[in-house]
Amino acid sequence: MPPPPPPPPPETREPRERHEPPGRDTIRVLLADDEAMVRGGVRAILAAADDIEVVAEAGDGREAVELARRHRPDVALLDIRMPVLDGLGAAAELRRAAPETAVVMLTTFSEDEYIAGALDSGAAGFLLKSGDPYELMAAVRAAAGGASYLSPHVARRVIQRVSGGRLTREKAARERAEALTPREREVLALVGAGLSNAEIAGRLHLVEGTVKAYVSQVLARLELKNRVQAAILAYEAGLAGAEGDDPPAPGQGPR
Repeated sequence: MPPPPPPPPPETREPRERHEPPGRDTIRVLLADDEAMVRGGVRAILAAADDIEVVAEAGDGREAVELARRHRPDVALLDIRMPVLDGLGAAAELRRAAPETAVVMLTTFSEDEYIAGALDSGAAGFLLKSGDPYELMAAVRAAAGGASYLSPHVARRVIQRVSGGRLTREKAARERAEALTPREREVLALVGAGLSNAEIAGRLHLVEGTVKAYVSQVLARLELKNRVQAAILAYEAGLAGAEGDDPPAPGQGPR
């Protein structure tokens, strides 16, 4: 009798180190921090996520840029204070050298200048090292998906700075405008709308020389240097309405 056929070879599979959720690609992360212990801690946190993989580590900003060019990560986690090239400088270079890489700042410093610098450099996120580890995973996923992420503490600072600063400027501008006469406010409103002296004269039925005198008087009373500053103040005071709107009538305040 002929010998029995050999058993079929065992099924072979490509080895996989971690389980990846179906339908979700692995997010490739570059980690840059000049402290090896910090890098190790961040790496350990990210290792707990099945969909995140640290593909490269750097000890300074210059190395981070070079590694980003080589590995093309989805997200770069950058410390702000690093030797050779700091995180803000690295973020600016990454925007040119690897625009597909989203940047998330990870730092111990929450001063306004660092937050503003990070956002101005195009960073998609800003995290504090003292924050919850889950914030780190959430920020990486948000940045990889094209969204932004700010730690709660930083978000409060940004909201306070933006809204509080704007409201303060508007209140101050309205108070300054109230010191003007009704006619001066009319002129200021039309300057804010971008009208020339001749156009203001036609709108208010005045001669151009009179309008010029009013403009000079408004600049002097408000201690402004030029019409641009006057236009900004008119806008912040609520005097410069939408194009085509009439200015406030004499005796009326901002609408």
